[in-house]
Amino acid sequence: MNAIKEARRFIEKNPDDASARILARLVLALETDHGFELVTLYDLDYDAFQLAIDILREWRLDRYYAGKAKLFDLSVQVSELSTSAPA
Repeated sequence: MNAIKEARRFIEKNPDDASARILARLVLALETDHGFELVTLYDLDYDAFQLAIDILREWRLDRYYAGKAKLFDLSVQVSELSTSAPA
């Protein structure tokens, strides 16, 4: 999860930078499921744009693994209920 850490460091060091504000808005949109204008990414320089793409990639993977963990937890609960219920 390097891009997320890199973005955090970049935003911390440059909170007034336009690119940092765009990246922060992207992260907020991803976390809160609110809209984000993709055209805004074109305001970023190449390195910040690449960082935004990497954030999206990592966020997608993280969501996949979070969903997988939730499914596993639910499956364990259902399994425990079915073994403790009388037949």
